[in-house]
Amino acid sequence: MNIIHAHLKIKSEKREEFLEVVKPLVEGSQAEEGNIRYELYELTTDTNTFVVLEEWKDMDAIKFHNETPHYKDWGKVSSTYLAAPPVVSVFEATKKN
Repeated sequence: MNIIHAHLKIKSEKREEFLEVVKPLVEGSQAEEGNIRYELYELTTDTNTFVVLEEWKDMDAIKFHNETPHYKDWGKVSSTYLAAPPVVSVFEATKKN
C-alpha cells in the first residue's frame, strides 16, 4: 500500500471556491478501483491549510490516478487556489506478520 499526504495552503479569499472546485477530485479519486482512502481535511491549527490523505493499493493505482480527468482538471486550476507550493510526502506501507 502507498500513502500520500499532500498539504495545501489555500489563499484565504479563494477558500470557499476551492472547497467547491476540489469536490470532483475527491469524489472521482474515491471512486477509483485502486483507491483505498482519499480524504480532505482542514488543519485546526493552520487556517486555510488542508491535507489530502490518500491510500492506494499500489504504485500502478497512483499512476492511473495521475492520468484521470479529475486529477488533470485539478492540476490545470490548482495554482488559482494555492498560496504556496504543495508539500507532498509519499510513504510505502508494508504488512507485518
